[in-house]
Amino acid sequence: MGEKITLLNPQSGKQGATIRLDKYEFMKQVILEIVEEYDQISYKQLTQEVHKRLTGKFDGAITWYVTAVKLDLEAKGLLERFQHQKLQYLRKSTDVHP
Repeated sequence: MGEKITLLNPQSGKQGATIRLDKYEFMKQVILEIVEEYDQISYKQLTQEVHKRLTGKFDGAITWYVTAVKLDLEAKGLLERFQHQKLQYLRKSTDVHP
């Protein structure tokens, strides 16, 4: 079945999901590549871009995995969330924690 990882959540008191490590690593790579390409991107646009790239290539609910992995990356300090024109945006964090 494969090794699993428990994801972090940036919101205090909330626990992240437990998913297969290979799915996590794959989704993490795709999300970080997209954020790098766009410099900053709305959550909605990120989800659409991941769908475009992974439909038919990923076994699972893409939007759910994008959300779960994005939250983990925020909690680990790799991505930062900010508001712009009432939309949630993401960019690579300038204050990365190991």
